[in-house]
Amino acid sequence: MSIPLAFRLVTPIDQEAPRRAARLRELGIREEPDPEFDEFARDLAHSLDAPFAMVNLIGPERQYFAGLYPSSRDRDLDPSADPLRTMACDHGYCMYVVTRGHAMALDEVKDYHLFAGNPVVDELGIRAYLGAPLIDGAETLGTICVVDTEPHDWGAHGVAFIKTRAAELVETIRRRAGLRNGPASDVPYKGM
Repeated sequence: MSIPLAFRLVTPIDQEAPRRAARLRELGIREEPDPEFDEFARDLAHSLDAPFAMVNLIGPERQYFAGLYPSSRDRDLDPSADPLRTMACDHGYCMYVVTRGHAMALDEVKDYHLFAGNPVVDELGIRAYLGAPLIDGAETLGTICVVDTEPHDWGAHGVAFIKTRAAELVETIRRRAGLRNGPASDVPYKGM
């Protein structure tokens, strides 16, 4: 049963989107498929026994999956034209993770009235979600997440694991940006 739009709860307002977009540009991260992020998503999905995983960059108007498993290439699609690389900000659960700045585990999304009416439940059949923010200093860059079409008990181990992997990915992003900007730069975050 689909919940009418008028009865859905409002997605959190993301006040940090402009700062996040500026920081992502500083780090050299753009809305484009990234093979290293696709591989990261593949490893995340396999490690947590989930059928889908993403590295999600959240902008002011949409979400962009720079890392996706199964990847575009896994599905024989041109990565730059893959319709599964983007999603509206009011779809899914990553906006809640970004605005809260904390990991979130939903073993069965239908158990939570706040999340049961999300469009991904009816449109994609999502029943379980586990996500963690990508925190760079004071800025949340996006999220990493895994989803399942069946209820999934992520457990405390799953939450701890995804938080650790999120921190590792932020370090990878910073290291890549430092290499791109030269050995003398470690791409400091200056805040506002």
